[in-house]
Amino acid sequence: MKILVAHNLRSGTGDAGLYDFVHELGRHGCEVTIRYLNGDANPCSLVFDADGFDCVVASGGDGSVSSICYALRYTQVPVLAFPAGTANLIAANLGLPPDPLKLARIALEGRQMAFDMGELTHLGSTEPLPQEERCGFMVIAGAGYDATIMERAQQLKSALGVFAYVVGVMQTLTPTHARFRITLDGTPFDSEGIAVLVVNFAKLQFDLAVTHGSDPCDGLFEVAIARSKTAVGLLPAVWSAVLDRVLEYPDRSRLDVRPAREILVESDPPLRLQYDGEALELTTPFGARVLPAAATLIVPTGLD
Repeated sequence: MKILVAHNLRSGTGDAGLYDFVHELGRHGCEVTIRYLNGDANPCSLVFDADGFDCVVASGGDGSVSSICYALRYTQVPVLAFPAGTANLIAANLGLPPDPLKLARIALEGRQMAFDMGELTHLGSTEPLPQEERCGFMVIAGAGYDATIMERAQQLKSALGVFAYVVGVMQTLTPTHARFRITLDGTPFDSEGIAVLVVNFAKLQFDLAVTHGSDPCDGLFEVAIARSKTAVGLLPAVWSAVLDRVLEYPDRSRLDVRPAREILVESDPPLRLQYDGEALELTTPFGARVLPAAATLIVPTGLD
């Protein structure tokens, strides 16, 4: 079995057991090629010949894994999300363990499943003509409060890990409140709040789900508008997510959740953007569309 490992050296706080993972694959007769990403290079550059391998292991944070999945969209090349970042939400949503030896067994014996992914489009301001910038996301993209949290947590990830996001929340108790013009599948409406989230996989840190019953295989986003003026105003939604862990609790107070395949978000004032934990130097407006069954991922046997 030929396996390509694409490892982002900038992700997380170490190799997350990558050596043990590769060693275990070698014990089972696998031919493993490892490529490292550092600096500002694009993760896509590591997988240009992925069709010559039996699978690709995307080792890094959620942004790195999503970039590789986007580069391999619709190729049916199977990807294993190796959790070497800070939040590792893709691995959490797929039920992948952090143990490198168990991950090696999943790489060898796991099941391949097709999942939706999102494509985020930003209409830039490059002169003399506007230029579209696109990227792929597996979990969540959005504008506003969430992007501010990601930005403020960035410098603390190496020291605090996932708790950097908690610090980011505490530093952003009064986020920017904006007026939104949102178009879902061609139908526009007006709203207001502190964030718009485009959800594919719903589970966040601490096993809390933004929306109830989100399905990353149904060809639809769940678009969640945080209709609050402060961070404290979202506490009922957080409590609802906590209750949802122990019983069926679909209510998400202060979140207006609507399904859509394609979305356009405009805001006044402009708000920062993020996708899968990556804060961007871009602001609204942005568009997003579902790429149905675009990513082939390796999951534990028995995952529904």
